[in-house]
Amino acid sequence: ILPESVMAELAEMDAIYLGSVGHPDVTPGILEKGILLKIRFEFDQYVNLRPIKLYPGVWTPIKDKGPEDIDFMVVRENTEDMYVGIGGTMKQDTPDEVALQTAVYTRKGTERIIRYAFELCRKRARKHTLHMVDKANVLTYGHGLWTRTYAEVGKEYPDIKQEHAFVDACCMWFVKNPEWFDTVVTTNMFGDIITDLGAMIQGGMGVAASGNVNPEGVSMFEPIHGSAPKYTGQNVICPIATIAAASMMLDHLGETEAAAAIERAISEALSSGK
Repeated sequence: ILPESVMAELAEMDAIYLGSVGHPDVTPGILEKGILLKIRFEFDQYVNLRPIKLYPGVWTPIKDKGPEDIDFMVVRENTEDMYVGIGGTMKQDTPDEVALQTAVYTRKGTERIIRYAFELCRKRARKHTLHMVDKANVLTYGHGLWTRTYAEVGKEYPDIKQEHAFVDACCMWFVKNPEWFDTVVTTNMFGDIITDLGAMIQGGMGVAASGNVNPEGVSMFEPIHGSAPKYTGQNVICPIATIAAASMMLDHLGETEAAAAIERAISEALSSGK
């Protein structure tokens, strides 16, 4: 899907702007592994950034909550966990089939994403609160590493209030009390799940943008949704997520005024009633 010549060309860029991909005739997993995961892993885009932001004029399914309540950032680890593809099967397609999928967590990978989240929380300068989301009460070893690393790195950030939530409780609180959240850091798998929940409380996939960031290398920005051929020609697909991803990309490239201009344009368009 992406020949090495294309990867070499992308390696010379500062950023990649990716449109949505997907088609119902393509077996699930082919495009995800061949494009998205290939780029994320080869360019070590270890930070997945997901703003959960309810724009003015956008409907949310959460009663009595508005833009002032839903405005936080999820920092998802992007290159470890079950996505590394370590595992296998034996006795496939028999009653005795066994399947293994190994989740991988490293101290390096865990520390760098947690440190990134602390720095981002400080830069956002909103509530100065960082939530770490895991399931350490069950996933003892891997998420135990997360818990210990979070506590150790946190000593360097006394100005940041450090909170913790198990992922099931986090899902509950995203819906019940989204205003509690400022910055959230979590593992790859749980980040994948809770950011779709976040997309719904901010009004849907059509307004949900994301960044795959390597702070020292090539980063990629995209809407979190795939393409939707079944809606072709119906004039119902929302382009806002793709436009918001461009704003994130410009901010990453240091073009802060241009990024802010796009954000203002999005807010004005969505709140216009049109």
